[in-house]
Amino acid sequence: MDHEKERYFKLSLNKKYNLFGMKKWSVLIVGILLIQVSVNAQSNALIERVTKKLNLVNDYVATGVMKTDVAFIKASLGKVKVYFKKPNMLKVKKEGGISLLPKGGVSVTINSLLNNKQYIAIESGVQLYKGKSLQAIKLIPTDEKLDWVIATLWIDPVDALVYKTFTTTKENGTYEITMEYGQYANYGLPSKLIFGFNTKDYKLPNGITLEFGDEDPAAKQKALKQKKGTIEITYANYVINQGVSNSMF
Repeated sequence: MDHEKERYFKLSLNKKYNLFGMKKWSVLIVGILLIQVSVNAQSNALIERVTKKLNLVNDYVATGVMKTDVAFIKASLGKVKVYFKKPNMLKVKKEGGISLLPKGGVSVTINSLLNNKQYIAIESGVQLYKGKSLQAIKLIPTDEKLDWVIATLWIDPVDALVYKTFTTTKENGTYEITMEYGQYANYGLPSKLIFGFNTKDYKLPNGITLEFGDEDPAAKQKALKQKKGTIEITYANYVINQGVSNSMF
């Protein structure tokens, strides 16, 4: 009889501790989920602040100077006009020439990333950049039809401005964009933009001549893989919300 009581006591004790353990893990899991929800809510709130600022601009025509640093391309520097219209129509036109932006890259703008809201935003740490503590937020698309795979935005939570983006696309490689701001910061429009890309993913616009001399095709391909390119646009002026015709694109 004593043996049966002892066995019953042990079973009851084990059951009690198992229930306690399950409750403890349940509380821990719920706590982690609540923290994650809170973090995601903060990310989405910051993204909303950025989007609200960008939404002040329906269209613009900007003038500026474009500087190209792609060693194998023969192209002169020159003035450019940049045309934008919601939601993500964008064109860079070089005065007396052609645009050198890689095909596909021009469509990967902050507007195109944020306007459709078809993404999950996840905080990814803080990075010091030019004296500013920027919040890194990764965007993961929820629509497989979108052109991009993943993007990271580095945002100043004080002024809700994006200072850097890094985007991986499905067909046009990866692009890094860094931005500086001036008098048009209230609209989220940069005073300078630097567009970086890998030349192995570069799709040449019509009319561009490669500067490879008499090298064979294999050597040309090798050179492409080993190089990186940057295109810098310094903006002089924006004309905002005055209307831009679809024919400009």
